[in-house]
Amino acid sequence: MGEVVVRTADFRLAYRLLASLKARRVRCAHLERDASLPPSALVWLATHEEVEAAADPLGIGATLESVEYAIDQALRLMSKGGIVKDLTFGIDPGPRPGLAWVGDGRVLGTAQFESVDATVDRICKLSEDIGHTSLTVRIGDGSRTISNRLANVCLARGLKVERVDERRTSRGLQRNQHHASATRIAKMNGSLVTQKQPVVPTHGEIKEVQRLSRRVSGGQVTISQRLAQAVAVGRLSMEEAIGRQLQRLSY
Repeated sequence: MGEVVVRTADFRLAYRLLASLKARRVRCAHLERDASLPPSALVWLATHEEVEAAADPLGIGATLESVEYAIDQALRLMSKGGIVKDLTFGIDPGPRPGLAWVGDGRVLGTAQFESVDATVDRICKLSEDIGHTSLTVRIGDGSRTISNRLANVCLARGLKVERVDERRTSRGLQRNQHHASATRIAKMNGSLVTQKQPVVPTHGEIKEVQRLSRRVSGGQVTISQRLAQAVAVGRLSMEEAIGRQLQRLSY
C-alpha cells in the first residue's frame, strides 16, 4: 500500500490529519499546498476548497470536525483496487463502547460510541463500505451485560461474533484506553458465539449506571435502581431515564 499525503495550507487541519494517520500507523507525508505529489501517493487530503480548486479525483476534502471520516474515505480509496481478506472489529464493552476495525492486520480506524446500537450501526456501515472476504466481530468479556447486549444485536444482524478474554488485552494499558483495548481485542482469536446471550445486570453494574446518571445529569439526580436496570438492559437510554427521574421528582 502507498502513502497518504496531507497537502494543505491549513496548519491546524494538517496537524490533526497527520496525528490521526500516525495513530493508525498509516504511511503519510506532509507537503506544501502547491507541491507535486510523489509517485507513492495514492490519495491526498486537504480542505474542501483546496480539493475543489485542484479538480483531482485523488483529493479528499476534510474539516477539523471530519478528520476521521476523511481518513476512512482515503483508506477505502486506497484499497479500491482490491478487497480486504479478513475484516475484524474489536469492541471494548462499557457504557461508551470502544470500537476498532482492522483489515488484514492493519488498523483502519477506531472510535467510541454512546450506545450499543450506535456501535453496531457503525460496524454494519463500515462492512458495506469496505470490501472484504470474511468479517468477524470480537467482543471483550468485560462489562458482561453490555457485552452480551452487543453480541445479541450483532447476531440479530447476521454478524459472526467471537468472545475474547479481555484480561489478556489490558496488560500495560492505562485505565480508559478503550481504543487500544478494542484494537487488541480485534487482533485476538476468541470463542465463537452462536446463541442469544442472557442480559441480567449485576448489582455492581446497576450501581455503576446510577453513578453515571449523576455525572450525565451534572449532579442533578441519581436515577432509581429500577430505571438503572432499564438502562443496563437497553430498554431506556440514559437521557430518557434521567428525564423520567426528574419528572417524578417534580410531582
